[in-house]
Amino acid sequence: MYHIPVMLQECMEGLHILPDGIYVDVTFGGGGHSRAILARLGEKGHLFGFDQDADAERHWLEAEQESDSGVDPRFTFVRSNFRYLKNWMRYYEVDHVDGILADLGVSSHHLDDAKRGFAFRFDAPLDMRMNTRAGQTAGDFLATASEQELERVLSLYGELRQARRMSAAIVKGRMQKSISTTGDLRNIVAPFITPKNEKKELAQVFQALRIEVNREMDALEEMLMAATEVLAPGGRLVVMTYHSLEDRIVKNVMRSGHADGTVVKDFYGRVEAPFEAVNRKVIVASDDEVAANPRARSAKLRVAEKIKER
Repeated sequence: MYHIPVMLQECMEGLHILPDGIYVDVTFGGGGHSRAILARLGEKGHLFGFDQDADAERHWLEAEQESDSGVDPRFTFVRSNFRYLKNWMRYYEVDHVDGILADLGVSSHHLDDAKRGFAFRFDAPLDMRMNTRAGQTAGDFLATASEQELERVLSLYGELRQARRMSAAIVKGRMQKSISTTGDLRNIVAPFITPKNEKKELAQVFQALRIEVNREMDALEEMLMAATEVLAPGGRLVVMTYHSLEDRIVKNVMRSGHADGTVVKDFYGRVEAPFEAVNRKVIVASDDEVAANPRARSAKLRVAEKIKER
């Protein structure tokens, strides 16, 4: 499969889909969540699917061509980063939507496609770009970033205790040989990896670079702030996270309307937050799902509803 959707049923319940509603899947990927949304929409409903990855678009087009029913008029594919959510809704003359779904992180396809450079188990070029048509690659970043910048990325996005030593080794190593493949990177950081936690810590190294290369935290903040304006009163925001930093941003926006968690109160002392949490506790995958899909192990699902005007 191109991608196995995580917590599919929980996401659908969180969206509370209206048959004639307008919805946005800002992380289309393999289309698993999108197909489930479309299955619940009536003839007047519509879904917009965002993805900046050419592979996702190609996969969708091939699936549409092979489908007996042909192109679904209720679906619009948007080839773009979800940070431009508000711009594209304005382009399509959509004032408000009834639900937004975001499944953050990397897809199964990205990890299984060796040439993309997302996985440490393959020896491949260090690319890691979600959008292969633009931006610097992970190899470019490793070749030009300062030691301090490398340490910041590995520590903040990878939560690695050996970030400083790894960064120094990368700078020293690139003076002797360019770090152009996943194998090159593995060899450099190997001395600072705990043998019993090898897979986990290597995954953290690759995760940190992926987040930096794709500017994922900046894009997430912009999308969430756009969601506060695009969602209709009563509309649902459903977000699945896989990293503590992105989860903190999502939680802050849902609670206060600000990525940094700043709380603003009105004259009467009421918090001026655009959302109200639907699930008081974070939702996690069942043991059965984790066993079938290891990617679900670190997934956290949060659901919020746009507050209706007082």
